[in-house]
Amino acid sequence: SCIVSKTPLRDCAISDHLDQILKLTCSDSVRLLNGSSLCSGRLEVKSNQSWSSVCEADFDQQDAEVVCRQLGCGPPLGLQGALYGEVEAPVWSKEFQCGGHESALLDCRSSGSARNSCSPGKAVGLTCSVNDVRLVGGPSRCAGTLELKHLAGWRPLCGSHDSWTLKEAAVFCEHLDCGPAVSIEKGRSSRTSAWLITPECVLSTSPLRDCATTDYSYQILKLTCSAPTDFTVLITMLILPLTLLLVITALYFYCQANRGQKSSRQENTELLDSNQGVCAGEGVPAANKRVQQDLQGAHPTAT
Repeated sequence: SCIVSKTPLRDCAISDHLDQILKLTCSDSVRLLNGSSLCSGRLEVKSNQSWSSVCEADFDQQDAEVVCRQLGCGPPLGLQGALYGEVEAPVWSKEFQCGGHESALLDCRSSGSARNSCSPGKAVGLTCSVNDVRLVGGPSRCAGTLELKHLAGWRPLCGSHDSWTLKEAAVFCEHLDCGPAVSIEKGRSSRTSAWLITPECVLSTSPLRDCATTDYSYQILKLTCSAPTDFTVLITMLILPLTLLLVITALYFYCQANRGQKSSRQENTELLDSNQGVCAGEGVPAANKRVQQDLQGAHPTAT
């Protein structure tokens, strides 16, 4: 806190006896600006004590591999002009010609492009992967001992005496592109060099490497994440049941409609039969009356 307070560094120092020292790595010739982390942003190169933007036409995939390695990041994920902002003067005037194996961008060969400006949308925007966390010694890539790569070295993570929950574990599982956290626990090991990390820093959304400090510990963190959801499994568990439900619903309404039509036809048939019966019943007295009249005409009544 004293260092970030802009107090003169000598006023922050006190005398002490410790078996630990700080090791610092700085990039003195390249940087990525306006990104979400050290490993993404608009590329600038430093020369003669000034920073210059780089044009997309003077930069390719092999150059990107060198920059990502120089910054301690993983392989490049994306290279796109103006992804992290437009070019700002001055503009780097040389075209990089890296082979991809160099340790620093300024170690690469270059040719003068005599470029003084860059077209809009042509500033190099670079995204490097951040492969600084892994799980080792488990049954899958989503379970095992938690290790962090920091200052070019992999070490297990120790959790000190803090209480770890699935909330902190979920941060690591998401970082590893695994499913939800299942468990996180402290395991015993031989005394070893480790990275000390606190739950509070993990939840603060700071880059994980910024949370690590050197320590020696008998306790290491063991993490188990569920496997990432496979797309075919998602189809089997979600899409197919929904499709089946829709088919069943459609059949139900179809049967209901047919049943209603049959009932209507039956009622119409019964009504027709009833009408015919009534008509037949009304015709009987009229016929009997005509018969009686005929009989009377044939046999007149005596007076």
